Amino acid sequence: MERTARGAPQSPWWDSARHQDRRAFLLARNRIKQTIRNWFNDRGYIEVETACLQVSPGNETHLHAFATQLTAPGGEAHPLYLHTSPEFACKKLLAAGETKIFTFAPVFRNRERSLLHHPEFTMLEWYEVASPYENLIDHCSEILQLAAGITGHYDWQYANASASPIAPLDRLSVSDAFSRFADIDLLATIDQNIGNRTQLAEAAQRAGVRIADDDTWSDIFSRIVVERIEPNLGREQPTVLHSYPITEAALARPSPIDPRTAERFELYCCGVELANAFGELTDADTQRERFIEDMDEKQRIYGERYPIDDDFLAALKEMPAASGCALGFDRLVMLATGAQSVEQVIWNPLPQF
Repeated sequence: MERTARGAPQSPWWDSARHQDRRAFLLARNRIKQTIRNWFNDRGYIEVETACLQVSPGNETHLHAFATQLTAPGGEAHPLYLHTSPEFACKKLLAAGETKIFTFAPVFRNRERSLLHHPEFTMLEWYEVASPYENLIDHCSEILQLAAGITGHYDWQYANASASPIAPLDRLSVSDAFSRFADIDLLATIDQNIGNRTQLAEAAQRAGVRIADDDTWSDIFSRIVVERIEPNLGREQPTVLHSYPITEAALARPSPIDPRTAERFELYCCGVELANAFGELTDADTQRERFIEDMDEKQRIYGERYPIDDDFLAALKEMPAASGCALGFDRLVMLATGAQSVEQVIWNPLPQF
């Protein structure tokens, strides 16, 4: 008998009684997926299937991958990883000439297990060439409404927060969120695209956020977001947290309005992060620099680093301007059905270890 994350005994997912408790959620999952698939098909998107095995799983500092290896016919071993996102593969398809694509991709992230996390989950990602980044906000709003319409559930709740998925999205910049919820002038701590660690540390301490001596600017930024910002997002109505500082751009391009920020937003509902969207960066040299910086930081914190996919960076030079969004499909289904964890809406959850 497996145990929950809190150690309580629990029957396996294939136990008939437990399966019956979950079955309504799972059938709703299927209906939501089919409805979203039809929505994309009706708008001229092509569904693609991206390979899970990749040379690099992704190069974000705090994401951890599952490693494996390919053994060639001659016996040579080649390290590979299960991807943490289909993003690299999707962008290669844009470079190849596709213009509107979407995928329901199984993705894999190690060291993650909670009510909102599972080591293997489904990511809905979509990309469109020559499409304004702001269009993705409208897409997210429509997808929330589609999911709610399938279940007939319009009062979404998680923990102690609730929100209506059909309410207009509240659009809030990251800098405004820092000012409103932590009384911090975030952009004043960024100069020449570099975060001033001392300034942000002092502001965080004044706001009552504890920091460590070895915390970087990004570490402090993340701690403030988790402790002061996220709990206030997506209450009553979904929130789009946009215009991330350029230091947290990831794979997003700089904003033409304010170079201290990037064309990046995250979607929240009931305090739960649902989606992460970019106006996609196509400058391969800048992207390589960001990857190296992130892998240096991963090496410092965790003692490991992942290879950089040079094939991806070569494709990036050929990729046209585009926008893309990644949405956690299991979390969407969880909120739309009223489930209390993502494992209730995953057909084959892993056993607890």
